[in-house]
Amino acid sequence: MNALILANDEAFRVGRLQDRTFLMLTIIITLGFGVIVWPFFGAILWGVAAAIVFRPLNARLLKFWPGRRNLAAIVTVLTIMALVILPAVLISTFLAQEALALYARVHVTGLDFGQNFQDLRNALPNWVVQILDRLGLANMEGIRTKLSAAIAGGLQDIASRLLNIGQGAFGFIVATVIMLYLTFFFLRDGQILSARIGQAIPLAAHQRDALFEKFVTVIRATIKGSLVVATLQGTIGGVIFWGLGIHAPLLWGVMMGIFSLLPAVGTGIIWVPVAIYLLATGAIWKGVVLAVCGFFVIGMVDNVLRPILVGKDARLPDYVVLISTLGGVQMFGVNGLIIGPVIAAMFLAVWEIFPTASQADHKGEG
Repeated sequence: MNALILANDEAFRVGRLQDRTFLMLTIIITLGFGVIVWPFFGAILWGVAAAIVFRPLNARLLKFWPGRRNLAAIVTVLTIMALVILPAVLISTFLAQEALALYARVHVTGLDFGQNFQDLRNALPNWVVQILDRLGLANMEGIRTKLSAAIAGGLQDIASRLLNIGQGAFGFIVATVIMLYLTFFFLRDGQILSARIGQAIPLAAHQRDALFEKFVTVIRATIKGSLVVATLQGTIGGVIFWGLGIHAPLLWGVMMGIFSLLPAVGTGIIWVPVAIYLLATGAIWKGVVLAVCGFFVIGMVDNVLRPILVGKDARLPDYVVLISTLGGVQMFGVNGLIIGPVIAAMFLAVWEIFPTASQADHKGEG
């Protein structure tokens, strides 16, 4: 009897040692694989995002072509190229030309804000002028010099970044090709891959399903509710600026699109100062048109389209979106637009599940 017990204990210890060894081996190999694919992390991330967003289209195509998964995935990828990749490349090209031309104009001819500042000062109420005097902002020449230098420096930074992007065009092309290539397989084999990943995760079925659902929901909400709305707001803002004859409308439109991603900031940080400047410098009708379009056209895009594209249940609190987006971009660059909100959403989801799981464990122990 004692020998049997000792044999069972020995087998148990050997089994635990083998399990721990295999777990360590799995972790080491997984980390090694992560190091290998890390240079293409962005391509993988955006490939997953594209597959999730365009999965409904792929499913509809499969209804027309039952069993032809390759064809449906290829047509979906071509659609992504036509709707996303090609417009993004064209906009980037025109933006680079516009920013470089503006920088050359500022660098060669300089900027003269003296008269504009004087007109703006004359249009301000007396109490505002007094405040400016107290703050030491009455020296128009000094302000003109500092602002000219700041704008020239900012444009130089933008120009240098655009040149770096142009020099890294080969890397961008490679990453885009990899992203589209992976998107094809994610679309074609997405259900199989997700099922395998789900089986490998050591969680209860309801916990795993809840986290998967939250992940997919946030990806769709981020792409459809943030990037799509930002693109529309930036496009509309740029068209309005172009129609009003404001210089560099594409650049301003891109800036509005970027700031629209931040709930507490929005596109108003661009068009509101421009509208005030137009009104103060005598361009009354342009300022009025820009203000009206800003409030009732650009602003309404977010209020009307975002609930339609995303739905109320998928939205994160605005303060969470703001912090997670800024933090994500700070840590991961453009990839942070997805990573930040996803991590925030998973954080909230885990802490929603955790109390229920803890209560269930206590009941089981009881």
